[in-house]
Amino acid sequence: MIAVDLEEERKEIIRRYRRLLRKAKPFLKDDDAKQIKKAFNTSLEAHKEMRRKSGEPYIYHPLAVAEICVEEIGLGTTSIISALLHDVVEDTEIELDEIEQDFGPKVAKIIDGLTKISGVFDHGSSQQAENFRKMLLTLSEDVRVILVKLADRLHNMRTLGSMPRHKQLKIISETIYLYAPLAHRLGLYAIKSELEDLWLKYSEPEVYKAIVDKIAESKASRSRFIRSFMSPILDEVVKTGLKFEVKGRPKSIHSIWSKMKKQDIPFEEVYDLFAVRIIIDSPFEMEKSACWQVYSIVTDFYTPNPDRLRDWVSTPKANGYESLHTTVMSRTGKWVEVQIRTKRMNEIAEKGYAAHWKYKDGKAGTHESGLEMWIEKVRDMLEQNDTNAIEFVDDFRANLFNEEVFVFTPKGDLKILPSGATSLDFAFDIHTEVGAKCLGAKVNNKLVPLNYVLRNGDQIEILTSSKQRPNEDWLRFVATSKARSKIKDTLKEEKKKAAADGKEIVQRKLKQMKMPFDSDVANQLRAYFEEKTVTDFYYKVGKGIIDATKIKNFKEFKTDRVKSTRPKTKAPDYTDDFSQVDKLDKDILLIGEDMDVLDYKFAKCCSPIPGDDVFGFVTVNEGIKIHRTTCPNAPELLSNHGNRIVKAKWLSEQRNAFLASLRIIGTDRVGLMRDVTDIISNELKVNMRSISIDTETGIFDGHIRLYINNTSHLDQLIHKLEKVDGVMRVTRFESPDGNN
Repeated sequence: MIAVDLEEERKEIIRRYRRLLRKAKPFLKDDDAKQIKKAFNTSLEAHKEMRRKSGEPYIYHPLAVAEICVEEIGLGTTSIISALLHDVVEDTEIELDEIEQDFGPKVAKIIDGLTKISGVFDHGSSQQAENFRKMLLTLSEDVRVILVKLADRLHNMRTLGSMPRHKQLKIISETIYLYAPLAHRLGLYAIKSELEDLWLKYSEPEVYKAIVDKIAESKASRSRFIRSFMSPILDEVVKTGLKFEVKGRPKSIHSIWSKMKKQDIPFEEVYDLFAVRIIIDSPFEMEKSACWQVYSIVTDFYTPNPDRLRDWVSTPKANGYESLHTTVMSRTGKWVEVQIRTKRMNEIAEKGYAAHWKYKDGKAGTHESGLEMWIEKVRDMLEQNDTNAIEFVDDFRANLFNEEVFVFTPKGDLKILPSGATSLDFAFDIHTEVGAKCLGAKVNNKLVPLNYVLRNGDQIEILTSSKQRPNEDWLRFVATSKARSKIKDTLKEEKKKAAADGKEIVQRKLKQMKMPFDSDVANQLRAYFEEKTVTDFYYKVGKGIIDATKIKNFKEFKTDRVKSTRPKTKAPDYTDDFSQVDKLDKDILLIGEDMDVLDYKFAKCCSPIPGDDVFGFVTVNEGIKIHRTTCPNAPELLSNHGNRIVKAKWLSEQRNAFLASLRIIGTDRVGLMRDVTDIISNELKVNMRSISIDTETGIFDGHIRLYINNTSHLDQLIHKLEKVDGVMRVTRFESPDGNN
């Protein structure tokens, strides 16, 4: 029986390998096929005893990653070989030197970059962030490291079902927090959308399934609608002689969910549920005029929404995305987004810059410089950034998802900055010295302050003064990591100088009091004055924030403490902290690897209740806090602070009351409030903590905070309230006054 299975597996491995070769065949040259075969055999041999969590042979994974590299990112032979070998140095006996000897330095460098960023989930917070910083260092050398890593992450997300729940949560959180934004920034929109959809599939499976089912239900009617919508347009485009194809596609599940959540509307009310894409086959020099010609035809038949025109054909996004988007009103009263682009633009939109990245063969695509500019910024950021790794990741991430703003220098040079950038960001983008001495700016010949937020088309002239110096407030005015890191560098220099002055003052004071000066005493002083670090203590003394004369109080305190010290008979028993927990009239969560009963608090940012999927987070000052896995803060906590996450699950269905918040929307009528409160208080015997109602122009909008037992109790309540005459929608929402 086992022999038959192994034989079948062997055949399946060969089938998958041949499929990879077929997809790679169009661009293979010389002895590429031989090298790929050699890499496949090396990987097959190295992983022969290994299986994935699903029970499948491990070799399926590198084969799948290589296939994603070819088909979905458009990479070549070097990347295929790297994908096939990406786990061998990390997981097997094979050394990097052997890889270099057999496959050359390029492949070895990529494998080295990929090895540096593995094992992310087994480490603590700073280690995870440090790994990400290492990955970005490799990006500035060879972008293929990150492209192969994204292919690896995509396949891991596609096969996440076999992983335990706590591993799933860590992987999906890191994906939504870092890898999806990175795919977006590299122009890999198809991969970015799929990573976001898979995140939703595992973070909120019921919501995901409901949206998938509704999209499937509406497929036939959607196809009919697109056919009738496109019919008049197609007839006209055919007359122009342009070659084209039309694709109708629903929005991604994640973007539909985001819109539902953001606007607090059901699936049926998401107005631009699908987009129509017209892809033109046009020579490069005719692309722009062809796109505008088709736009003109579309708007001849349908009225466009003037606020929804996006022209990325004239000014491409910084990651190279080019397309013309307009939203028009159909004859059935539905908004439809129409995207107009050429085949070349579509290839870049689907596969990012990999579609044109020729890896320094001298045949680079037309817009390679856009990615080069961005990588140059990443390189600068890495060189400038000496903050801790977590701060670095947060800074970097803040610049990943931002839309761009296009502005001009006084000489008319175009500068692209992230949306939300200020005149101070612009000054630092020109030059560090210009930023450091910036007093203000003239925008379109009008004086504006440092914190003026730039708008598309602004022309900016920076005003400077040799007496100007950066201060702490400036950090609130900037959106770019370059400006932030330069401001921090200047402040650090000033802090260093003030700390050195403070240290001298402390030494003098201790000498006067005939006390020794060493690192132990310095630490005791830090603790006495309740500062986080010794440098902070010195800095505050140097700046006069801590009065140096108060150091003599430390001497008195130390003397008193020595007198009062007595030998302890027993080491502190930390379990005493939790000894009262069992006596409280409530069931308690089981927490940690050993599932102990520990003390905890519920996070106000998401107000978990029994039945919710939850995890524990060890805070600095407030013990363990329990968050829902769908909490707005969950992705950051799970991906950046892995060492402070503890497993948590409900011991039983609880009899106690937990605070939950409901929003009820409906059409106002006499007696509606009475009917709602009747169900809550009389029928289901639920206690309300607060209720607020707003009725305007016939719409009833109520926010109710009430005490319920668990999620099934809450679902029962929502179900009953939805049946009340006039109630249109009942949703659970996060408490607005909560924080984590």
